[in-house]
Amino acid sequence: QVRLVESGGGLVQVGGSLRLSCAVSGFTLDYYAIGWFRQAPGKEREGVSCISSSDDTTYYADSVKGRFTISRDRVKHMGYLQMNSLKPEDTADYFCAVDLAPGPVPCSISSEYTYDNWGQGTQVTVSS
Repeated sequence: QVRLVESGGGLVQVGGSLRLSCAVSGFTLDYYAIGWFRQAPGKEREGVSCISSSDDTTYYADSVKGRFTISRDRVKHMGYLQMNSLKPEDTADYFCAVDLAPGPVPCSISSEYTYDNWGQGTQVTVSS
């Protein structure tokens, strides 16, 4: 059974940094895309960043480009989202997800339905 567990959320001041982690377990695949999404109170879930399964190509939402960095550790089956220069509008629950589609398919953050499994989320609050 695939399981994803996020950690690293918390309360941070404007301009601060957080590093979110996503522990992936329960399957033996070496190649899968990882996506990070977030959902602010009263808003729909939106894609933040993803890293592709085969070549680690990364994609970012315009709102986080230059501030967030996604990465992964294939050996440890971990995904990471380094968030710098945080803003109040970054406040949200952050979710990681995996896309198990085979082959060298670029990842996408345009649709959450691309992803097969999700974590429970970790809360990020940026205070001004």
